[in-house]
Amino acid sequence: MKRIWIGLLVLMIAIVLIFGGWYYRPWSPFAPATVRALDNPAEYVTTFQRMDEILPSRRILAMQPTKLPRNVQPLDLHYEWQGELRSLDTYLEEARVMGLTVLRGGEMVHQRFLHGADETTRFTSWSVGKSYVATLIAMALKDGLIDSLDDPAERYAPEYAGSYYGSVSLRHLLMMSAGVEFNEEYSANRPSDVRPFFFNAFILGRSPDRLARAFGPSDQVPGEHFHYVSTNSQVLSAVVRQVFGGPLVEVVQERIWTPLGMTADGSWLQHVPGQRGVAVGYCCMQATSEDYALMGQFYLQDGVWNDERLLPEGWVQEATRPVSPAHEVGGTPSYGPRGYGLHFWVPEGHEGEYFFAGVYGQYIWVDERRDVVIVQHAGDPLWDWRGAEAFTVMRAIAAAVSD
Repeated sequence: MKRIWIGLLVLMIAIVLIFGGWYYRPWSPFAPATVRALDNPAEYVTTFQRMDEILPSRRILAMQPTKLPRNVQPLDLHYEWQGELRSLDTYLEEARVMGLTVLRGGEMVHQRFLHGADETTRFTSWSVGKSYVATLIAMALKDGLIDSLDDPAERYAPEYAGSYYGSVSLRHLLMMSAGVEFNEEYSANRPSDVRPFFFNAFILGRSPDRLARAFGPSDQVPGEHFHYVSTNSQVLSAVVRQVFGGPLVEVVQERIWTPLGMTADGSWLQHVPGQRGVAVGYCCMQATSEDYALMGQFYLQDGVWNDERLLPEGWVQEATRPVSPAHEVGGTPSYGPRGYGLHFWVPEGHEGEYFFAGVYGQYIWVDERRDVVIVQHAGDPLWDWRGAEAFTVMRAIAAAVSD
């Protein structure tokens, strides 16, 4: 009997050691333990500046770097919020903003950094990256690599052939109207599909395409509702990889980074290191604040850069306006004072305003009327609750730099 207990004890110790080795992986720069550390809200302002050090990634090379013209000025403003006069400085502190860049007429007029960040910091995009994937879909459409947005995804991404997602049109994926059963919940204490999707890709090393393929239909009719789902963008990123014939990082480098003259290298997270890695296409790009601003300026210029049209004519207008009654501001009440286009958000009371957005306070805000682009990087656990105030701040900044 004693031998049995000793054997069981040895077995348990061996299991603990094996699990500990797997979880902490002292031989590797990437380990499940570091992924779980991302779940600590107190560390967001640090981890969001070094995501490509914590998780596997591939570099996006700046092949033809340029610099925006500069006329950087202080920005000391106040705005009214819920009957109170508040300062920009107070908002930046409370929203845990790490970086703020403002362009007016294609010129940088303000920039500041907090929480140890600077102009070389590569801030993570979170879902701002979704709009980059949509941009590449538009470029493929312009080049004839995609015949129609009404084509099913499996026509271009064979890895989804025979699955529910394979039957969904590119347009409905862009609209976030795929009719898929998926819970986009970011909180750790509520049922969620997006959280296990993220952690299973990085902790278990499971292909994000295989993870996305597993989701099936809901009772919603594609094209007739608005249900924001990250896996829609993962499917679109597979389409991008297939039609351009290369990894997402290489396509971003060739079609966005180089033509726009991004000023510094970027990166995109992938589920495992090396050539076998697949980009997590619904988020997870890293870039400097100035390079995010360049992307906003590209949209402000209607997809024309250096006198060359890179996006289909009419794309910016279509993508940045509500695309159905369900996508109008208030059309789907659960999304609050925001509407949706084709992978772009629209604020309440918009007049030529739209924005790229990522969880925890990442924004590229474009104001066509005032010719202004505003980029914010934050690590704000209360980002959703603070969203309407953030829109007020963006408008106050746009008005201040336009006076």
